[in-house]
Amino acid sequence: MPTDIVVRKGLNLKLKGEAVLETEDPKNSSDYSIYPSDFHGIYPKLVVKENDLVKAGDIIFYDKNSERVKFVSPVSGKIKEIIRGDRRRVLEIKIKSDGKDSYRKLSKISDSEPDEIINFMLDSGLWPFVKQRPYDIIADPSLNPKEIFISGFDSAPLSADYDYTTAEQQKNIKTAIDYLSKLTNGGINVSIRKDSQSFLRGLNNINICNVSGPHPSGNLSTIINKISPINKGDVIWTLNLPDLVIIGNAILNAKYDPERIIAISGSSVDNPKYIKTKIGSCISSFLKITNKNSRIISGNILTGSKLDISGHLRHYDNEITVIPEGDDYDLFGWAKPIFDKFSFSRALTFSWLFPDKKYDLNTNTNGEHRAFVVTGSFEQVFPLDIYPMQILKACMYNDLDEMEALGMYEVSPEDFALTEFICVSKQPHQDIIRNGLDLMKKEIG
Repeated sequence: MPTDIVVRKGLNLKLKGEAVLETEDPKNSSDYSIYPSDFHGIYPKLVVKENDLVKAGDIIFYDKNSERVKFVSPVSGKIKEIIRGDRRRVLEIKIKSDGKDSYRKLSKISDSEPDEIINFMLDSGLWPFVKQRPYDIIADPSLNPKEIFISGFDSAPLSADYDYTTAEQQKNIKTAIDYLSKLTNGGINVSIRKDSQSFLRGLNNINICNVSGPHPSGNLSTIINKISPINKGDVIWTLNLPDLVIIGNAILNAKYDPERIIAISGSSVDNPKYIKTKIGSCISSFLKITNKNSRIISGNILTGSKLDISGHLRHYDNEITVIPEGDDYDLFGWAKPIFDKFSFSRALTFSWLFPDKKYDLNTNTNGEHRAFVVTGSFEQVFPLDIYPMQILKACMYNDLDEMEALGMYEVSPEDFALTEFICVSKQPHQDIIRNGLDLMKKEIG
């Protein structure tokens, strides 16, 4: 029996540049990169060096703290360069593709025992797609999750339409779900839009969550909070629907092929549409922008990573977003009526009069960092049964007892993207929450 979830608190930010539902032919990139920073909390130990030849699926590095968790090459080719930072920290591994698509042959799963499935995913480089709550990090394979939650849609502005990008991948997704269901004694919960006609409704071994309401209705924290709140000692694993395509393909065809359809969106894009590419591909091979003074983002505008034109698609992202760079100065912009900008408040703005209007917003923060101001607005866009201002302040002064009591086990940084967007104090909410989660993991475990 499907579960209906109505999200009443949130904010739909309507922007120009939404990708039309058509997909370009695959764009072959000659350069690929792996960024260890995409995998929060891991300490990479390289098993390759510059000029080594690799196949797609060959192990590039593993986590020093958990040597079973391995990270692999997205393509076949040569290790072009290993970029290091302070204390020889690995920042980026560059791979020059040979264009041959040679794959490391993966072992077949002979039965559906949980240990064998986990070992297969660890050895094949699929395990980093599985994340866990609490702490929003790569899942610990030695723990037994209470339940598994899969995000079947993304409600963020200009995000990719999962129904469209996975429409032809039913077999791979079904296979992935069949095997993942063996890894928990609880259920597999999949969130989809209430009006979606997704094929997932026809599967028997999952619990469908029909979700309606504004962003962040697509965030899994919102669903988990309603279905299965996390208490101390509980573990929940989470995945995104596009990642199941890669997992299912690896199980069926014994190869790691991180190909996905991503959205190219934003008001600075010449022709917003979808394109088929691979994780780690160089965006210059497929991105065309109108305004050269633009911010390129891997991911959505609220949580994504800033790139330059020679940057690469990050591991977990399903869209590239490009909007104007907000480096201009608006004389007396704070003291005159504003008609072309969006604001959550009604002070000198009129966006509330036009709820369906789409805006061409830039990256200007329209103000500087200042002391936290209590406005009461965070609670209007934060649907979890948690006090957002109080938990942010608890993280800032490192009160572990208060963080635990306020529900820190249930949140991830992305849940505070909207509160950060509307914050008149310009505080970095997502960084504050991430630092708080890191402290809890270190002190409490």
